[in-house]
Amino acid sequence: MAPRILILDGGLGTSLEAKYGVTFSRATPLWSSDLLVSSPATLLACQKDFGDVPVDILLTATYQVSVDGFAGTRSAPEFPDGIGAASVPRFLDAAVAIAEEATPADAHVALSCGPYGACMIPGQEYSGKYDAAHDSAAALEDWHRQRLRLFGAVADVGSRVGYVALETIPRVDEIIAMRKALASTPELAHLPFWTTCLSPGEDLKLPNGSSIEAAVEAMLDPALSASVPWGIGINCTKVNKLDALLRFFEGTVARMVADGRASSWPALVLYPDGTNGEVYNTTTQKWELPDGAKAQDRAPWEAQLTEVVRATKERGKWPTIVVGGCCRATSDDIARLKNLLYTTRLHLK
Repeated sequence: MAPRILILDGGLGTSLEAKYGVTFSRATPLWSSDLLVSSPATLLACQKDFGDVPVDILLTATYQVSVDGFAGTRSAPEFPDGIGAASVPRFLDAAVAIAEEATPADAHVALSCGPYGACMIPGQEYSGKYDAAHDSAAALEDWHRQRLRLFGAVADVGSRVGYVALETIPRVDEIIAMRKALASTPELAHLPFWTTCLSPGEDLKLPNGSSIEAAVEAMLDPALSASVPWGIGINCTKVNKLDALLRFFEGTVARMVADGRASSWPALVLYPDGTNGEVYNTTTQKWELPDGAKAQDRAPWEAQLTEVVRATKERGKWPTIVVGGCCRATSDDIARLKNLLYTTRLHLK
């Protein structure tokens, strides 16, 4: 049976910068989530750009949510000294409500949960190098559990959200920690969720040097957590690396199914960067070409990603493929991707 293909949205923060003139800095520790406080109308307009494609799944503006991030936010006149933990759920409720309003009636909202490194200043999801207080599996599990409790306090969150996205995870121990934290959050534990890692270097490994095989095992092994993901995949990674990375994914899942550690194939979730060779410089906080590099003359992003989906679909392993974009993938990029998937007869929802 051909896999079902679902369209995901694209890069929220970079779209806010490029189209709506939003500026992020160390003064906005929540990054794109700051719009929940400073300008919900702008956030709705940007998310509606993706909803109007239309997409099948839209991520909430909560990727970099943290207690410390809210405490350091000065965007709300009502909270001149920062927003305390007790007041955070009202803003998370707004994140879900805005995503609901931005999507068509038959689409689903996915609750976006980034890694601890995404909440550091500067962000460390591209390195996985964490401070000493959060550099162990136990510490990460506790941190993620506390954050997920904030989401759990949102009214009716378990019925308003269709998926939970544990995304851009740079470390194997954090993959397991996030799964365990989700399993211990009653309001969210029943929801289908996905886990995605990233591979920003040229070595086809996680940022901290762990193998892709180890990451996939950490995502799927039921012995590691009661919560087993509905989907697994890759995000925040250059599109030209996906085919090679997927060979590691598929080989590992096949072995796990064969030896009984996985009961069946999960969904595949792919949302690579929409860049053309640029990388994010955490010091300058800008997308820059590496020294000596030039923007590469290659097929359009949507054509490259469509070819990855075609090749993956032909191998016939994944029951569902969720495909969209990450950093610098605009709503126009997602629209072109969806159109190309349709015209090549790949999109069979």
